Amino acid sequence: MEPIRRAALVKATIAEIGKTGSLDVTVAQIARRAGMSSALAHHYFGGKTQIFLAAMRHTLGVYGAEVRGALAMAHGPRARTEAIIRAGFTRSNFRRETVAAWLNFYVLAQSNDAARRLLTVYQRRLHSNLVFNLRPLVGARAGEVALRLSGLIDGLYLREALRQDAPSGEDATRQVLTALDREIEFTGKDTAT
Repeated sequence: MEPIRRAALVKATIAEIGKTGSLDVTVAQIARRAGMSSALAHHYFGGKTQIFLAAMRHTLGVYGAEVRGALAMAHGPRARTEAIIRAGFTRSNFRRETVAAWLNFYVLAQSNDAARRLLTVYQRRLHSNLVFNLRPLVGARAGEVALRLSGLIDGLYLREALRQDAPSGEDATRQVLTALDREIEFTGKDTAT
């Protein structure tokens, strides 16, 4: 039962943060949504911060699995770069609750070492995956292009958190892919001159 209850608490945490838009939720609210007592939630995780970190590990796990799956199906550096970008905006990764959790994760990382480490791992993996696949497309500019694309991805999540309507992963993907096209175009022009 423990894995099932832990999973329910993680899911309830993301839902509660999505509902309030902040970390101003209690363990009791999370536990009630998960259909269990707050004492059981404390038993499994120790406190709200630990529950939230578990929820973010889960979110990062889902994202990582989608990236790996997309990369396995993609052939060539352009397709692989596009697969990484698209994975960030799938329905499971780019929905109201998950966007709110990400926004609050960034805030928590400013004051919590465990959250900062987890966020740093995510950022380094995204950067390294992008650089590896961008290098054949943009050459020595791969690092700076990866930085701009990942910044755009983060910015689209931030902007989405402030909107009232449902997130559009298709629109967000199109924005990042347009930026990718411009970077590749610029590289082509740069090498032609």
